Amino acid sequence: MGLQSAKPSRKGANIPMLGLDSAGKSTLLYKLRYKDAFITMPTIGFNVDMIEAGKDFTLTFWDVGGQKKMRELWSNFLEDAGGLLYVVDSSDKRRLEESRREFELILKNESIKNVPVVVLANKQDLPGALNAEEITRKLKIKKYCSDRNWYVQPCCAITGEGLPEALQRVATFARQYKKSKETFNTLKE
Repeated sequence: MGLQSAKPSRKGANIPMLGLDSAGKSTLLYKLRYKDAFITMPTIGFNVDMIEAGKDFTLTFWDVGGQKKMRELWSNFLEDAGGLLYVVDSSDKRRLEESRREFELILKNESIKNVPVVVLANKQDLPGALNAEEITRKLKIKKYCSDRNWYVQPCCAITGEGLPEALQRVATFARQYKKSKETFNTLKE
């Protein structure tokens, strides 16, 4: 009987990336993936990309369009999520309440109960952009995320500022969540 070497298994998590149209989701995804800013159009449908987040851990980001019609489909992307990345245009105060309502609806979905959340307060380079504390308050994150890990990361999709920290936070939360889920399922058996 010889020793068999097991191939290291690839672990990872699905991360839906949601937010209103023009919040900067696609630009953020391209900047994370290709380290480059692209000129993007509002996403009709979705983009999907895998990003290595450390040794043997891959995050699969599902960047879903944020137009009103597309929001009706968001719940389809929440099942089996290892984390949620919610993107807010910090400079668009006019649509902040609409963004908060959509955020609240997502978090009420049973599919992502206890799933960790990272909110990206995007467009920090624009005049009058709200900071992380203001976004936390305006989206009522402490109220809606009291049952899960959450974090608000100020960022700029164009310059990439704040994105390495955001990626690190999402990966850490996703790993912890996956581990706690596996522990729970083992205890359940």
